[in-house]
Amino acid sequence: MPQKPQDVLKDLKEKKFAPIYFLDGEEPFYVDLITSIIEKNAIAEHERGFNQIVLYGKDSNMGVILNNARKFPMMAERQVVIVKEFQSLPDLNNEESQKLLLGYLQNPLPSTILVLAHMHKKFDGRSALGRELDKKTVFVRSDKVPEYQLNKWIEDYFKEIGHSIDTRACQLLADSIGNNLEVLTNELSKMFLNFKEPTKVTTEHISKYIGINKDYNNFEFLKAIGFKDVAKANKIIHYFSQNPKAHPIIPLFSLIYNYFTKIALIHQAGATSEYQVAGIIGLPPFVAKEYVVAARNYNLGKVIDVFRYLKEADLRFKGVDSGAMSDAENLRELVYLILH
Repeated sequence: MPQKPQDVLKDLKEKKFAPIYFLDGEEPFYVDLITSIIEKNAIAEHERGFNQIVLYGKDSNMGVILNNARKFPMMAERQVVIVKEFQSLPDLNNEESQKLLLGYLQNPLPSTILVLAHMHKKFDGRSALGRELDKKTVFVRSDKVPEYQLNKWIEDYFKEIGHSIDTRACQLLADSIGNNLEVLTNELSKMFLNFKEPTKVTTEHISKYIGINKDYNNFEFLKAIGFKDVAKANKIIHYFSQNPKAHPIIPLFSLIYNYFTKIALIHQAGATSEYQVAGIIGLPPFVAKEYVVAARNYNLGKVIDVFRYLKEADLRFKGVDSGAMSDAENLRELVYLILH
């Protein structure tokens, strides 16, 4: 069974290293983080010149990797061999190459730390090599954080860093940046540079240091649609149109689709209270309260219409019956149809 990234990170912080690490999954954040910690901490800096080798999959092959792994360290206790982008290894799926790796898995060199970083996708665990990697290595699978767990992930991340975040600020981050953990943590790291002491982060902090406007953002955009606040929805669309690179239209389509999918689930379940709704859509009660209002404003028939409007808007974006319509006009047309 793959290990949880957090458990492996705990061992690494305690300087507990294993002979082989196999890191894979669709979420690159933990693959990069674990690789980076091993790269920076497994051996002393003055030993890295002779005893730390970083290879890239597309520029290497299995023989080169394993020949390096079988070398003994020079005037040091151990060496580190890191293979980044292991999924791009030209002979990865070659039967003979896999046999070579299987052989090394049975008898790894104790003085070598071998890190195989298989990025952006999962390795086939049903294959003979996949089963052995699971048994013989520290196997870490880094999955995408589901949308309904993102708020908790953000709160836990803040605790690890020594800060905290209020619920509205947390929801603002989740709605505006989403579950791309690399982008999310990069933005947060810039903000944390401004804090000399543990800080409870608010929407004002996020607006000031990350640049997400606390009044004109994805969270407020969806809320305006849910509450049928025509004036505010149009103000936000105008704001988005002034900076289209920061607010591309396709992710906004996705946000609206996910929003109305939740409303459809609420209708299907017959939920009416904010606590019932919170359980169904996996969001905090203060957000669920807004979905209760939205579900009252949009019956199931209207929700189905919204899905049709989204399909038509997507086709216009792709050039079907769009005329000379800009992205901003397309979005404005979509929101008009939803609100009226």
